[in-house]
Amino acid sequence: MSFKHFTEDQVFHFLVRPRSGVLLYGPPGTGKTLLAKAVATECSLNFLSVKGPELINMYVGESEKNVRDIFEKARSARPCVIFFDELDSLAPARGSSADSGGVMDRVVSQLLVEIDGLSDNSQDLFIIGATNRPDLLDSALLRPGRFDKLLYIGVNTEASYRERILKAQTRKYKLHENVSLLSIAQHCPPNFTGADIYALCADAWFHAAKRSVKTLEADPSRNNDAGAEEVIVETEDFMTVLGDISPSLSMEELQNYEQLRQKIEGPSR
Repeated sequence: MSFKHFTEDQVFHFLVRPRSGVLLYGPPGTGKTLLAKAVATECSLNFLSVKGPELINMYVGESEKNVRDIFEKARSARPCVIFFDELDSLAPARGSSADSGGVMDRVVSQLLVEIDGLSDNSQDLFIIGATNRPDLLDSALLRPGRFDKLLYIGVNTEASYRERILKAQTRKYKLHENVSLLSIAQHCPPNFTGADIYALCADAWFHAAKRSVKTLEADPSRNNDAGAEEVIVETEDFMTVLGDISPSLSMEELQNYEQLRQKIEGPSR
């Protein structure tokens, strides 16, 4: 086909295809799902969340139909973001699955067809994927026009970033005036993920609530109608709970993820 009969804008359309999807990858507990929801909220887009295993069905052809239905539902809800969580369980490398019927291979092929179908009339339909194991994905998913933009979501070892997460997690808590979130963040291990900090804050609140109950039981004359909003969390609650929480990721595991990142993105990034 010759381009001499096309306008400059039409030629540009043929040569430059808009990106369809973004793949968030990294260790578990770092907020990949939360980030995808935040993107949809900030851009005022509908958010359709899909977990990979939910689409797999034991009957022939049903898994592929589920994939088609997801994209059809998203088109009817435009502008919309389709978020594929645990993408590696839905689209592993073809030929590597052990199922005798080749179900996973057909699901991957159907997913590729649907992504390629995101044409000009679907400019307000976007896809975001999340995975802990990008090395297990079918390589065709990472080609231009599909999940061709990869973003690594890792663990920041600086205490100031952990302090910001603590502030977000405790914004609804009633903290004692002596609580220093920066000091607590500095006592947290450098390999603490966002999920670990969430567990720390939740357990600290429960520890403070138990202490409040014991205080009320010891002094019946006090007001027993105090609600959950009256629980005051102190530094001692955080420090006591911190000693019982182990990081969900070891430093060795984080190093393995960093090596995987360099392998995918290159050492220059």
